Amino acid sequence: MNNGVLTRKLGFWAALAIAVGTTIGSGIFVSSGDVARAAGSPSLSILAWVIGGLIAIPQVMVLAELSTAYPQNGSGYVYLNKAGWRPLGFLYGWATFWALDPPSIAIMALALVSYISTFLPFFDGLPGKLLGIAIILAITVIHYRSVKEGGVFQVIITVVKIVPFLIVIGLGLMYMNPGNFSYTPPSGSGPTSLIGGVSATTWAYTGMAAICFMAGEFKNPGKVLPRALISSILIVMSLYTLLAICVIGLMPFESLLASNAALSDAVKFIPGLSDIASSFVAVTAIIVILGSLSSCIMFQPRLEYAMAKDGLFFQRFAKVHPKYETPSFSIIVQVTYACILVMFSNLTALLGYFTLIQLLINIMDFAAVYKCRKRGDYKPVYRMPMWRATTMLAILGAAWLAWGTFTWAPIEGMIAALIVVATGLPVYYYWEKKYGGRTSENTVAWQVEAEKVSPAE
Repeated sequence: MNNGVLTRKLGFWAALAIAVGTTIGSGIFVSSGDVARAAGSPSLSILAWVIGGLIAIPQVMVLAELSTAYPQNGSGYVYLNKAGWRPLGFLYGWATFWALDPPSIAIMALALVSYISTFLPFFDGLPGKLLGIAIILAITVIHYRSVKEGGVFQVIITVVKIVPFLIVIGLGLMYMNPGNFSYTPPSGSGPTSLIGGVSATTWAYTGMAAICFMAGEFKNPGKVLPRALISSILIVMSLYTLLAICVIGLMPFESLLASNAALSDAVKFIPGLSDIASSFVAVTAIIVILGSLSSCIMFQPRLEYAMAKDGLFFQRFAKVHPKYETPSFSIIVQVTYACILVMFSNLTALLGYFTLIQLLINIMDFAAVYKCRKRGDYKPVYRMPMWRATTMLAILGAAWLAWGTFTWAPIEGMIAALIVVATGLPVYYYWEKKYGGRTSENTVAWQVEAEKVSPAE
C-alpha cells in the first residue's frame, strides 16, 4: 500500500533517457531545413544550432537548482507556488494541460503516422488517425502499469533512436564535400538572420526539463537531476551540431534551402545509402518519435497529479493506482484528450499554438528562483554558478526565442495565451475558494511518506 503517493524508483540512466528521449524527437526532422532557410548561410546555420544549445545550458542549470531544492513532482508549478505566485503556478499547470502536454502527444502521433504512411500508404486520413490513437494507447499501457518498467523501456528506446543518427554522422563526415561550406548568401542577408535560425531550433531543443515533472520519483534526486539535465543538453547539442555539419557538407546549400526533407535529401548523397535514403530516414524518424512519445506519456501526467494534491485541479487527478503506483487517472485523461486532438486537428495548427506558450511558461519558471532563494526551506543540493547572471541569461534566452517565435506565429500564440488566462483565472479562484486550506507545503508531507516507502539510495 503506498498511501496515495508516487515512490522513488528511477535512477540516473532513466533520468538521462527521459531528458534526451523527450528532446530528440520530430524537431530535428522538421527544423533542419527551417534553420538553414532562416539563417541564410552554412556558417550561421551551424552557429544557430550551437547557440540554441548554449542558450539552454543556463536554463537547465536553473532547473537543476530548483529541482534539487524541491525534488517533488510538478516541475514549474511547484517552483512558482514556492515563489509565492500561486495564481501563476495554477496558470502554468492549466496552460500545460490544455495547450502543451496532450497537444504535444498528438503532434508526435501525427508525425509518426506521416512517416509510417510512406511505407503503408493505406494509413492516410482516417486510418492514419486511428493508427496514431492505437500507438498512443499501446505505449500508455506500459507507463500505466509500472514506472520502473516504463523507465527501462525509455532507456532502451533512447539508445536505439540515437544509433541511426550516429550512422549518418559517421558516414557524413567521411563523404562530405568541403566546398559546400563556401556558399555565399545573396546581398542583403547577414548576421541579423541569426535570431531566426536560433528561433527555428526551439522545438528541437525543447524537452530536457521533462525529468523535473517526475522529480519525486527519482532516487537520490540531488545528484541524479543535475547530472541528467546538464548531460542531456551537452549530448543533444553535440548531436544536433554534428548533424547540421553533415547535412550541409553532404548537399549543396542551395538544395538545402529548397528542401522540405533536409535529412532525407542529405542521406541521398551518401554512397550506399542513396537508393534507400528516404526509407532509412523514415525508419529513423519512426524510432525517434516513438521514443519521444513514450517519454511524454510517462512524465506529463505528473504535473496535474501534483496540482490535484494541492487542491488546484480536479481531485481525481491525485489518484495513485494501488497496485501499479502510477498516477492512473491523470494518465488516462491526458491520453484521452490527446486522442481527441489526433482525430480533430492537424500537425501545423498544433505547432503554432505550442511554441510561444512553452517559452512564456519557461520564463516564469526561471524567474521563480529569485523568490525561492529568499525562503527558509530553500536548500538545493546543486547551486548554479553565478546564479544571478545564469538566471538572467536563462530568462533573456527564452525571451529572445519567444520574440522570434511570436514573429512567426503571432495570431496562434496570442489566441492560446488569451484562452489560458480567460479560462484559467476564474477556475483558479473557484478552486482556491473551495480548497483554500491546501498549499504546496502539503507536498513535503507526501514526499516524506514516499521516502518511507522507497528510500533514496
